[in-house]
Amino acid sequence: MNEESKRISKESRRVSRALLIWLALFISVVLALLFLAPMAIAPREPPYPLAIFIVGIIGASFLLCLWSFARWSSREWRNLRRTLLGLAVFATLIAVFYTEENWRGRRAWENCKRELEARGAVLDWSAYVPAPVPDEKNIFKAPRMQEWFVGRGGNELMQRLSPGNPPGFARLQIANASPVIVAELTIVSTHASPDPGKADAVLRFDEPGARTQAKKLIDDAVGPGATGSQDFTFVARPLNQIKPVHILLLADKAPTTNQVEELFPSDTIAPAALWNFYPNRKRLRVETSGSNAFRVSLNLPEFHSATDYLAWSDQFEADFDLIRQALERPYARMEGNYEEPAAQPIPNFVCIRILAQTLAQRAQCHLLVGQPEKALRDLTLLHNASRLLEARPTGKPMTLVAAMINVAVTGIYVDTVADGFRLQAWREPQLAAIQEQLEQTHLMPLAAEGLRSEQVSSPRTLETTTRTGLKKIFSFGAARMNFWQKMKDPTSLALTFMPRGWVYQNMTVHARLLQKGIEGMDATNQIVLPHKESQFASELEATFSHFSPYTFIVIAAMATPNFTRVVETVARTQTRVNEAFVVCALERYRLARGQYPDALVALAPRYLEKLPHDLVGGQPLKYRRTNDGQFVLYSIGWNEADDGGTPVSNGSNFPRASFDKRDWVWGQPAN
Repeated sequence: MNEESKRISKESRRVSRALLIWLALFISVVLALLFLAPMAIAPREPPYPLAIFIVGIIGASFLLCLWSFARWSSREWRNLRRTLLGLAVFATLIAVFYTEENWRGRRAWENCKRELEARGAVLDWSAYVPAPVPDEKNIFKAPRMQEWFVGRGGNELMQRLSPGNPPGFARLQIANASPVIVAELTIVSTHASPDPGKADAVLRFDEPGARTQAKKLIDDAVGPGATGSQDFTFVARPLNQIKPVHILLLADKAPTTNQVEELFPSDTIAPAALWNFYPNRKRLRVETSGSNAFRVSLNLPEFHSATDYLAWSDQFEADFDLIRQALERPYARMEGNYEEPAAQPIPNFVCIRILAQTLAQRAQCHLLVGQPEKALRDLTLLHNASRLLEARPTGKPMTLVAAMINVAVTGIYVDTVADGFRLQAWREPQLAAIQEQLEQTHLMPLAAEGLRSEQVSSPRTLETTTRTGLKKIFSFGAARMNFWQKMKDPTSLALTFMPRGWVYQNMTVHARLLQKGIEGMDATNQIVLPHKESQFASELEATFSHFSPYTFIVIAAMATPNFTRVVETVARTQTRVNEAFVVCALERYRLARGQYPDALVALAPRYLEKLPHDLVGGQPLKYRRTNDGQFVLYSIGWNEADDGGTPVSNGSNFPRASFDKRDWVWGQPAN
């Protein structure tokens, strides 16, 4: 009995001692985390108490087990030998696992390359490295071109063109502006008998047609207008020459200021902005001006005279001429290192965009003041500026971003052409020149080349980048993360310990998925197959719907991009280009014969050699004359169904609609 009591007492002391040791280790770990870790890793955020508690428990338990294991191993040689044998077996299993996963990954990638190369893919990055070209034939060897249009960040041309930077156009105009009154409203009871001779118009507030009438009155008072791509609204008439229209507004009760504002549609004076980034910002400002009276004025940060903008932007004519001269050269090879995709030079997308916006707005202003030949000059430079992005003569390497910026620039170009039609400003010489430029615009081959370059550049980067480099690329700066951030970032932990073969598996998934996206677009025959792209989108979603070590780097690298939307955007913009090409021929036909033709075939061969087909499906574009002497021209759109020329519309504050529904009808914005 005494021996049993001694044994129990001994076990109790052993458990108590182990518990005390664990508590001491726990306190030591917590203190180390609180005081030593911040000095060692300089965290940018304080450690969470729960994290400290969990790490303390795990650390103390691990140290206690390690201490107990060391004591047990040191008591007898047999125990130590078993320990060393177990560790050797464990290390061998880890080595076998890494070796097997690395072998599987490399084999999967080699099989993928053979499969895709048999289907026409080129997965050797050296095939995308452009050959040197003579300096005298290279656009980027012309004065200032490399400085202005290559690389990231700002430059002096960008700063001077930007309208918001001092002494930018917008700041100069706001500083020198005074209120411009466009309408004066007097509220009159519906039971009264107003004298129409004291006003320019009489409107009934509750009538359905009141908004249409109010819009027309303001449009007539202000004159023609246009919406610029930098959120400006330009008007043909000098602001100080605008005379207010006097309106008697009949209402049962006096409306509020907000109700009067709703009387004027968003497209008053000029078409509504393509993207309504500022839904609370109005073109017209309505203020009370006494009892039952309101004053409507232009919201001056929005409005500018076309002549004022042209006068301000004329200072860049020397720069524009320099760019024109450079664009006469046949090749466009940026100076830089092309050996690795991540190091290759890239166009300065922001500078190109601002240049395109400035030229488009100058063309709009020239159209407003009746100078279509000068508008064509700026529009031609805008069209030719796309060559900065086309990497001639080979078109390689064409990044997907560069291809989509080219699509955006082309969209600005086509929208400006369409604005000229709206203003009825184009004449035969300009129409013929614009038609020739549109005929030369082919976006799909560039987009397809961008997808192919993406297909090879990402695997090349994954294959040649170290673990530290992968962390920087795919973990958004994991190499600079502190301890706590790394503990909360599973991608960082995975990139640290994963077998290299998982990288090859990710490369395989990436390349195969892109191949399916590429095959949904026939760039040679200018045809897109939306149903194939939809199947690709479904497979893409299914691939990324669950975690797998073979796909998580692909998710980080691509941020799950919607390549279906890329193809749709390219197809929609190219359709807009093709429609504009046909509309130029239609306008030339009308100018010569007084009316539009009954069918598009009447345009050939005098006004065009060949009619473009509908990119969606490859059938002819849809066309019909309307009862008012106009026409409807459209593509069946992304849903591959003929909806009779019904334009897309989502009824929101955003003029851009859901373009994957209904038809792509001429008259809608390109972007």
